[in-house]
Amino acid sequence: MKVLEERFAVHIDDYKHYDTQKLRKHFLVENIFAADEVLFTYTHYERLMVGGAMPVNKAVVLETYDQLKSEYFLQRRELGTINIGGNGKVSVDGEVFAINTKEALYIGRGAKEVIFSSDDASNPAKFYLNSTPAHHSYPTKKVDKENGKVLHMGAGDTCNERDIYQLMINTVLDTCQLQMGMTELKPGSIWNTMPMHTHSRRMEAYFYFNIPQDHAVCHFMGPAEETRHIWVANEQAVVSPPWSMHSGVGTANYTFIWGMAGENHDYTDMDFHKPSELK
Repeated sequence: MKVLEERFAVHIDDYKHYDTQKLRKHFLVENIFAADEVLFTYTHYERLMVGGAMPVNKAVVLETYDQLKSEYFLQRRELGTINIGGNGKVSVDGEVFAINTKEALYIGRGAKEVIFSSDDASNPAKFYLNSTPAHHSYPTKKVDKENGKVLHMGAGDTCNERDIYQLMINTVLDTCQLQMGMTELKPGSIWNTMPMHTHSRRMEAYFYFNIPQDHAVCHFMGPAEETRHIWVANEQAVVSPPWSMHSGVGTANYTFIWGMAGENHDYTDMDFHKPSELK
C-alpha cells in the first residue's frame, strides 16, 4: 500500500510563533497533481484528505493507503472531485460518469472501484479531490453548474465581484460532512472572500487554480487579531484550521475550490470580521 503525507493539527498558540517556512510546512499543500498518479495529503483537521488525480497516458485507480487501515479507499470515507482540466471520465463500480471541465462528482461511502481517465492525453483531466470520513452511504451523483446553486457576490468597486458555485452542499445533495464548491472571480476582481470569516465547527481547504503565469495569490489566515499570510502558486492548496480565517488576494483574477468538513452543514454559519478590525 502507498504511504500518505500527513499534516498534524496546530494549536492556535503555537501558530503565533511560526515563521514563513514553518507556516508553509504545516498549512500549504504544494503538490496536488502528478502525471498518471493519485496524490493525497492526509490532514488531522476533521481527517480531511486533499489531493488530485491526473490521468495522462493511462487511467489511474484510487487505491487505499496504509494509514487508512481499510480494504479499499472508500470503505469508511466519502469523496468529492471537481475536474479543472480537460474532459474526462470517472468509473465508479462500473458506472461511468463523464466529468468535463469544472464539473463535479460526489462518490458515497462503500464504492470499491474508482477509476479516473482522460478523453485526450494532450489535454488531460485534472480531478481535484477532497475526502472525509463517512458514517453513511449516500448515492454517487454528478453535479455541474446548471444543477448546483449559484450565488453572485461582491462588486467591482470593492474588487471582489465573483460567482460562487455551491456544488456539494446540503441543498444540492446529501453528504455525511463533505462540502465543496468553486468560486470564479470576475476580471478586475482579486479578493476571494471579504469580509473574512471563521466557522469553529468546521475546517476548510482552499485550492487555487487558473492563476496566470508569473502571478500568485496571497492567502491570509489566523485569528482576526493576529493574521499571517502564505504566497500560493497555481494549483496549490492551503489547509485552514477551525480557528483560522481564510481569504486571499491575487495579483490577477483566478478561480478557487473550497472544501469543508465538520459537524455543521449550514453554509451561512460564519463569524464575520470587518476589514477595519483586522490586525
